[in-house]
Amino acid sequence: ASEGGWDEGRGEVDDLLAVVGAAAPAGEALALAGFSFGAFVVAQAVARLHPGAEPPHALAREIAHLVLAGIAVTRFDAAPIPADLHERTLVVHGELDETVPLAGVLDWARPQSLPVTVLPGGEHFFHGQLPLLKTLVERHVRD
Repeated sequence: ASEGGWDEGRGEVDDLLAVVGAAAPAGEALALAGFSFGAFVVAQAVARLHPGAEPPHALAREIAHLVLAGIAVTRFDAAPIPADLHERTLVVHGELDETVPLAGVLDWARPQSLPVTVLPGGEHFFHGQLPLLKTLVERHVRD
């Protein structure tokens, strides 16, 4: 676990998995969301939570919805999203994101054939576009 300090994603993934284990009842499908580094952490956790995950770290939990906003794929080596979760995954990115350029997200998504929703004119923090982002997320988790 990260013990509250920066651990380059390793401890943070363990932290998320600990929260899932403690707070999410077994047998209930999960909805996971993250922004930037948090989206990277979610992607890494999914690699261990997904029922097809490899032992010894497999935790086999059903995942109903994933939301990855501004995923920091150019700063960290994000795990691919399992193909059977693509329809349940919303990847949202700002067209003008200078922190994590859109091209990097497309390079990560392309080999997976994972769709990316691009907010035209959007930046990393989605300034001025949070109502639209909220609508997209609400629509995704409702469907």
